[in-house]
Amino acid sequence: MGKAVPLVEVWRGALLESAHSGHAVICDAKGQIVASWGDPQAVIYPRSSCKMIQALPLLTSGAADRYGLTTEQLALACASHNGAAIHTTRVTKWLDQLGLTEADLRCGPQDPADTEAHEGLILAHEKPCQIHNNCSGKHSGFLTLNQYMGGDPEYTEVDHPVQQAALAAFEEVTGEDSPGYGIDGCSAPNFATTLLGLGRAMAWFATAGQRSDQGSAAGARLVQAMMKHPELVAGEGRACTALMRAMPGRAAVKTGAEGVFTGILPELGLGVALKITDGTTRASECTMTALLIMLGLIEAENPVARSYCNVPIRSRRGLDAGVIRPVADFIRPL
Repeated sequence: MGKAVPLVEVWRGALLESAHSGHAVICDAKGQIVASWGDPQAVIYPRSSCKMIQALPLLTSGAADRYGLTTEQLALACASHNGAAIHTTRVTKWLDQLGLTEADLRCGPQDPADTEAHEGLILAHEKPCQIHNNCSGKHSGFLTLNQYMGGDPEYTEVDHPVQQAALAAFEEVTGEDSPGYGIDGCSAPNFATTLLGLGRAMAWFATAGQRSDQGSAAGARLVQAMMKHPELVAGEGRACTALMRAMPGRAAVKTGAEGVFTGILPELGLGVALKITDGTTRASECTMTALLIMLGLIEAENPVARSYCNVPIRSRRGLDAGVIRPVADFIRPL
């Protein structure tokens, strides 16, 4: 991985208390670099920022139409959700629709990030299950494709037809052969790519509606589903949901673990990918928001933008203590 550049600063009073470096790239419809920071050739795991790519075979295979999947289910297939009732009830219904149960999932149990759901489990003396896992929507998509293909139950194995279909889609839209994979938190393979490849893939999604081939039609449907149901892609209090709500119909954004964030910008025909090298979420959210501001998709003074970029730091008494902001020379005219 090449040299990262400073992207986000944390100031307390007159002192630069912390700093976060990383890489970022903006790509156009041809997959060319419009702007970049750091090393576009840095090889990364995209983590959950690429779930819309993993969902492509669900549509291109014909499985989504065979099972009559709704836009809500397509959004959940791309989601890293909070495990709130709006997520878990829909995943449960989806599994019922397939004639499957929670035991058929292979994502593992996870304590829900949603406070009400978390407290509800405690009060009921119950443990979280796999449906609470933030990736249960993606895995429901995998199960749908697997049932359509007639595959064996271990759909997360890298040589399983479901994952091989995901790899083929991944390499097609990134325009690169993946150099390898790691096991994601949900136990599915996560294929590596360069940051440029990930940005190129997001630009492919951003311009999918301008093309008529089967793969592009599938990509456009997934983007529209994400933008139509931002609350299902993440949830209350989450940057993905809040930013998409603040830019209705203008962008689909998706976070990933370890400081990865992607943006699909149909209005501009651009794709964005970034990676914070220390894996810090506050820095990836700040950087993505700064890029959206720079591209004119959200105003800097929008309350949602201020939640993630140029964020005031307050003491517990509410005193002004500092700010989390992009580095001074980061935002620039393109």
